[in-house]
Amino acid sequence: MRVVSMVPSWTETLVECGCDVVGRTRFCIHPQRARLITVVGGTKTISWDKVAALRPDVLLLDREENTRAMWEESPVEVFATHITSVDDIAPDLERLAVRLRCPALHETAGRWSLVARRPKTSLASWQELPGVVEWLLPPIGQAIGPYTYLIWRDPWMAIGAGTFIASMLSAAGLPGDQLCTGDSPSGNPRYPVIEPASLPPGTVLLASSEPYPFHRKRESLLGFERPAAIVDGEAFSWFGVRSLAFLEAALAR
Repeated sequence: MRVVSMVPSWTETLVECGCDVVGRTRFCIHPQRARLITVVGGTKTISWDKVAALRPDVLLLDREENTRAMWEESPVEVFATHITSVDDIAPDLERLAVRLRCPALHETAGRWSLVARRPKTSLASWQELPGVVEWLLPPIGQAIGPYTYLIWRDPWMAIGAGTFIASMLSAAGLPGDQLCTGDSPSGNPRYPVIEPASLPPGTVLLASSEPYPFHRKRESLLGFERPAAIVDGEAFSWFGVRSLAFLEAALAR
């Protein structure tokens, strides 16, 4: 089955599982060999002329990452997923495995099912948190408590409950009831605009390496007088084989 994938997480997963991906977004950069696949747009835009030239059987979309107009306007069959937690991945992967006739996707779905069913464990300390690239200001002697996961700056944006990232943080051992976005977040409650300076004292700032490159803008985090770390944004947000391998390794420790 010839697939155009407009979801970077799925593109990586399909390529790794041996599927015939003939079109991708410019953000589909993993694995390295995926960069040889024809680019047909971004996650919010698409060139239907380029899609038609590739003669795909299926256009793969996700309701969180892509626009409704994409599947309403698509001239080819659309397969849409809806991933908002680790519990969503195995069922959608099973459906995708059947549609694309891909045994490797079925195997990956089985691995995700095992991970999703694992009993939740709690981290004993912040030093045990997987996915940390660098502690800028370590929480010395501080027990697990309030934390914020930052995804953008100007304006400052974080993730809220009900997001895939929040479910990944929970699966990695952080308590969901400690996810903090401040007293009066504005905008989309799932991705609220916040003010880090107004967060409770001691709130740990987890700054994602993507979509905003906090790993290259470390200085922006140092003025809030709160513990802060750069974390691997791809590990926490790419919901295919990448986040699967991350959680499998973290849970095996």
